[in-house]
This record gives sequence, C-alpha cells and structure tokens, in this order.
Amino acid sequence: MKLLCGITLFLAIVVAYYIYIPLPRTISEPWKLMVLDAAFRGVVWMGDVSHSLGLSHSVHVINSAVIDFESLVPVTNIKIQVEDTIFDGVHVRVYHPPGKEGKLRRAVVFIHGGGWSLGAPSMPLFLYRMAPDVHFPVQYEECVQATKHFLRPDVLSQYLVDTERIAVCGDSAGGNLAAAVAQRIGIDDSTSVKFKLQVLIYPVLQALDFNTASYQQNQNVPILYRTLMARFWLEYLGANPDLIHSIITNNHTAQDQNYVSLSLSKLDWTILLSKRMIKQYKPVFPVTGSPSILKEVPALLDARAAPLLAEEEVLRMAPHAYVLTCEHDVLRDDGIMYARRLELAGVSVTNDHYEDGFHGCVSFAFWPSYFSVGIRAVQNYIAWLDDNL
Repeated sequence: MKLLCGITLFLAIVVAYYIYIPLPRTISEPWKLMVLDAAFRGVVWMGDVSHSLGLSHSVHVINSAVIDFESLVPVTNIKIQVEDTIFDGVHVRVYHPPGKEGKLRRAVVFIHGGGWSLGAPSMPLFLYRMAPDVHFPVQYEECVQATKHFLRPDVLSQYLVDTERIAVCGDSAGGNLAAAVAQRIGIDDSTSVKFKLQVLIYPVLQALDFNTASYQQNQNVPILYRTLMARFWLEYLGANPDLIHSIITNNHTAQDQNYVSLSLSKLDWTILLSKRMIKQYKPVFPVTGSPSILKEVPALLDARAAPLLAEEEVLRMAPHAYVLTCEHDVLRDDGIMYARRLELAGVSVTNDHYEDGFHGCVSFAFWPSYFSVGIRAVQNYIAWLDDNL
C-alpha cells in the first residue's frame, strides 16, 4: 500500500509539474488554459518525434489531432444547409442560413486560421491547400481566386447575396489571408463588387520583428508561443526550419541591413503603439545580422504574405475594419499596429481588445473547452457584424 501511494504521489507530482506553467494573473481561467496547453504541447511533441523518425510530417500529426478535437464540437440545432462546391478550382464550403425565400442576404467570406497548415474539414469557407503540401503564395492565390469568383455578380445572384453587404473575415493566419485578400480586392479594378467590411481576429501580419512588445511580453504564454509562430512562418514560406533561432533574435532585420529600413518603418511599434502597450519593452535589432536570410526568403518582405507592410495607397482602398486583439497574445501588436496604419490611411477601424484574452480564445467558445473570454469575444464580434454589415 505504501508503495502504491508513493507511486501515485510521484505520478501526481510529475503530471502537475508538466501541466503547471506560470501565467499572467489577468489571463482568463488560467488552470483550464494550463490543461489545454499541456495537451497541445503533447501533440506538438508527438509530431516532432514522428517527424524525426521519418514516420510523418509533424504538421500532419498535429492536424490530425486538431481534426479529432473539432469533431467533439456539437453541431448547432439551427437548420443550416451546407454545400461543398468549387470556386475557380478551390474547394469551398457554403453555408445557407434559413430565411425568407427570394430575400437578399448578407454574406461573410470566412478564411480559417491554423498557421496556414492546420484546419479541420468542418471549417468554413475556403478550404485552401495547406503547408507543408504547398507554400506561399499558393494559399494566398487560392483565397484570391475563390473570392473573386464569389464576388462575380452572377454568383452573388445565384446565392441571393446583397452586393453591398459582404464581409471578409479570418482568424490568426486566416486573418492574415483575409487582410491580404481585402487589400487585393480593394485595388483590383476588374472586381466591381467590393467588401463592405473586413474582420480580423488576432491576425498575424508580419515576420520582420519577432521582438515587438507583445512578442517579448507573451513569448511563453500559451497557446501560441513565439517559437511556434516562427515555425509556422517558416513552414508557410517554405523556408529552412533551421532559421528559427535567427529570425527569433531578429538577425534577418539587423541594423547593418539598411535596405529593409523602409519596411521596418511600417511596423515601428514605438510609434504605432500606446505607452500602455509598450510598457518597459525596447526594440531588439542586432548591430550585425544575417543578410542572406532575406535573400533566401524574399517573401518576408512581400506584403501579400505580410499585409502590415502594404503601402498607404493600398491601405486607403481597404474596407472598414474590425480588429480583435488579446493582451496575452504574441500577435497583439500585429493587430494593433495594423489598425493604427489603417486609421492613418483614413479607414474606419474598430479595435476590440480583451485584457484577459489569449491567442485562439475565439476557438474555445464551445464545449468541451469553452472559456468565458472566448464566449464574450464571439458574441461581441458577431454583434458588431450584425450591426455593421
């Protein structure tokens, strides 16, 4: 009995040690987040082991777990017709809500997140091909293709959509693609129908500075650690994963690389962020770095991959924006800087910021892993859409 009690106590200590991580006091439901994060870290570890053994790409292992988790989310009782179809070669899923026949509807083009590489088949609307099977600019191009097809007057007429009431929306990497698509549609003279709104939920918008105030503050806050975000970027851009240490330390944008100074000025968080957001954090740019990185991975400077780098004349054509950001998220400053740049370009912006929020919280507004902040965030952004679209 003593031996059994000793083993039980030892296992309990080991499990507690694995699960427990220090978290900010203001984050929503910290113990629940610790358990969720422990499970996710376990999945990432299994993916890495599988990859190192040559059994499967780590992303495929992680995605299988994501799909299994999505299957646990209960199906809504609302009678919604689901149609799987193809828009200009891109697989999409169209949701038809109940309503009066013949009445024009509002429409939301939703692009799912997941680091450009994770996503369950149940996610609407565009099921673009993902990394590691394809890399940038394939995901971007497929989203543009499908969007332009949907915005054709004859297609909108087929789906009874009001051409004046269409929004594009995305979360995380989907927010990246949604912002990029909104920019493209805004300046595309061949597309007569434009978006009325863009909804960006904790979007990832740049990969030149992995030491913004929020990256420094939240680098070890789940569920999106700084190292994981860097891995997603390298996978998306088809870059060497061994570059992860160099880009995390900003060696790719060191002070001796003057030719990137113009791009860096567009994400100067010492100007674009409030003092309350900056806190005590200072910019981190090494004196000397690795100029070969930007030559090997030129997409780091491509506004199609990093919408925060877009020129002002492009931003000026973008639609009215809703940007959701979370205090405990490495991507907090990406969203806030983009909101500020849009405002400076004359675009109306609503920035909904959650002091207790963390990255991914909107995905956790349903059983079995609901968080109060996730429920609030979903309710608020849907209410905003309802009022403005």
